[in-house]
This record gives sequence, structure tokens and C-alpha cells, in this order.
Amino acid sequence: MSIVTFWNNKKEQTGKTLAIAAISTYMAIEHNKRILIVSTGKNDKTLDNCFWEERKVKKNLGLFGPNTRVAMEEGISGLIKIMKSNKLAAENITNYTKIVFKDRLEVLQTFKGEQDEYRELYRMYPDIINLANNYYDLVLVDLDAEISEDIADQIIKASNLVVASLSQRLYSINNFLEFRQDNPIFNSKKALLLIGRYDKYSKYTIKNISRYMNEKNKVSTIPYNTLFFEAAEEAKVPDLFLRLRKVSDDDRNEFFLQEVARTAENIMYRLEDLQMRM
Repeated sequence: MSIVTFWNNKKEQTGKTLAIAAISTYMAIEHNKRILIVSTGKNDKTLDNCFWEERKVKKNLGLFGPNTRVAMEEGISGLIKIMKSNKLAAENITNYTKIVFKDRLEVLQTFKGEQDEYRELYRMYPDIINLANNYYDLVLVDLDAEISEDIADQIIKASNLVVASLSQRLYSINNFLEFRQDNPIFNSKKALLLIGRYDKYSKYTIKNISRYMNEKNKVSTIPYNTLFFEAAEEAKVPDLFLRLRKVSDDDRNEFFLQEVARTAENIMYRLEDLQMRM
């Protein structure tokens, strides 16, 4: 049972959330593991758009008008309420998640509400993540930029592995190299580097980036892929990955699938390696 936190430097878009969607979907299909994605953001529909079509919520009319209690009790808000009453067991977290693949992939969705309530709520994420780790084989955390530094540090320290999500820009790479000088975790075996929205025709190739950053192993990537980015807007990511399992070697989407697979396997291998070193 492991916690993998996906992090970026808060200064730019790196495709972090879409990378999590791709990696988790591949793992759910190819590996016999129970996976939970914890989305720590606020009012972010990125993961929802990957997996579920948006539906209009039907109001439940009671004797005294619209009954909103059902909607309010779902997801992270309902989970927090149960945690505060000390009634939540690890195996009951699944009651508050949304299922992508039964017994394989679930999502604890982003908080939907106001900023003040979110500030109070996100302080509970370390406890939720640690509790979930007692039930799921893998807990993938999408660490949001709005979470305070002290809470983010708690989540990172509790993680078995941290995936640092960077863009394919020299500015982004240099910023991270400077950042990790003062943050030893990101300069250790506990950190894995990931380039999102990767373009293999850029001069900043996997090999060149790895050499420039003095990485012994090739940096992982999630390439830009038109079908994937369209599927991520149309709730068709699971369907796409099921289709791509049959892709031929000369298909234009083969490189995308190969790199997603390589990244997923790198994560699994690093977790096993770290466990053996303990």
C-alpha cells in the first residue's frame, strides 16, 4: 500500500492532472491493484471531464422545498463530516468516491464549494490520505497549488513517492533544479521526474533533458496526444485506453501509449525498490 503524490511548482500548467488520469487508467487496466485518486483542488472539473459526462442534478423536493442534503453529504464534504465524528473506517472511504472501474479505480472528487470552507477542509487531507492508504493498494494524490505549504509538506512527507511534474521548457527545468537544492526529498530516490504534454520533436528530448538534469534514468513523460486530450474533455479516457490496447506498432498513437506505460512501470518499480531499501 503506497501513496504517490503528484506535485508541480505552482507557477505553470504542466498537465499534472491529465497525467494522473492517464497513468491511473493504464494501471487500472493492466495491473490488479485497487487505486484511489484524491483530488485536493477546489471546483476543478478536469478529472470529472476525463471519466464522467456532466449531468444535471435533479432537485429532490420535500415537504418544505428543495432537499439539498443528499448532494451536500456526497464526496469529500460527506467524508470530512464522518471523520470529525470519529466514525470513518478505511474501508468506508469507498462510499464517498466515484467509480471508474469497479474494484480497480475510484476518485475522491474535488471539493465543490466556497474558498473559506475549502481552507478549513484541506487541513483534513493528510488524515484522509493516510487512512485511505490502509485500504487501497495505491493512493494517487493530485496536490493542488492552493493548499498551504505546511499541509502540502505533510502530504509529501507521508508519501512513498513524489512525482514532480514539469513542463518541457528550459525555464521550468532550471527552476526545478534550483528548487530541489533546498528540498532534499526532490533530490532523492523518493522523487520521480515527469514531463507533461511532451513533444518528441522538441530539441528538449527525453535524452537531452535527462542528461541536462544529470538523471541516471530517463525522465518519464506523458506525450501530447490529440485523441487523449479530446477524450479528456468528453469523458472517454477509459474507452480510449481500452481501444489503444489493440494499437499496432506503426499507429501514430503507439508512442503515447508506450510512454504512459513506461511512466506507470517506472512508478511501480521505484515503489518496489524503495520498499526493499527500507
